[in-house]
Amino acid sequence: MGKLDGKVAFITGAARGQGRSHAIKLAEEGADIIAVDICSQIESVEYDMATPEDLAETVRLVEALDRRIFAQEADVRDLAALEKAVKEGEVTVGPIDIILANAGIAPMGLSGDREQPFLDVIDVNLTGVYNTVIAAVPSLIAKQAGSIVLTSSTQGLKGTGGNGGAGTGYAAAKHGVVGLMRSFANWLSPQNIRVNSIHPTGVATPMIQNPVLEKLFADNPESGDAVKNLMPVPWVEAVDISNAVAFLVSDDARYITGVTLPVDAGFNAR
Repeated sequence: MGKLDGKVAFITGAARGQGRSHAIKLAEEGADIIAVDICSQIESVEYDMATPEDLAETVRLVEALDRRIFAQEADVRDLAALEKAVKEGEVTVGPIDIILANAGIAPMGLSGDREQPFLDVIDVNLTGVYNTVIAAVPSLIAKQAGSIVLTSSTQGLKGTGGNGGAGTGYAAAKHGVVGLMRSFANWLSPQNIRVNSIHPTGVATPMIQNPVLEKLFADNPESGDAVKNLMPVPWVEAVDISNAVAFLVSDDARYITGVTLPVDAGFNAR
């Protein structure tokens, strides 16, 4: 018996990284999954983004746990595409109980363009979170029950490391996620739908472990101090975030709503 038996979770950015980890963790706890990911490149993002093969691997890993999964390529910037994924996914695995608005990008603005990377990171990391909830929340409202976790960042609580461009856009978007969370919590908590945000420090996923970012830190060693943890670890693992998410969406956290939960190795205490 898992803590999430009989539940269905809708997860964005599920092809790899934290999204895949969340899908596996929730499946281990008994949930079935509706997984979406853009599975293509956004021009302003310098590192390689997820592929259709990555999403297929998430499907394989969830099915290996004997759980059902519906996967579809969809861009969180496109509300209609998310609504279509929700509709088709619910036909396959059932009405949604859990929403994990996880999809995100971290362009670095290395091209010198001060506009497009900023716009893209706001569109994906903020508007995409809004779209995710709006597309999937009708099922939770119909049940008058459920849980939503929005992925923010330590940069949504602190905001260090910005340089006026893409990094500043990232921090602004992640701060905006907190505003969405609090607004959604006030709207939905009276309907027995809990809404929280999670704030990871750097996580060992392809978004930060890639040649582009490694070179950036090598060329600008002073920038590493802006993202340094208090505990002696350079980053945490995706499963560390998934464990916290699994707690927040379970009945163990049945009266926790409207909170910003850091999983940050002390980053915000510095």
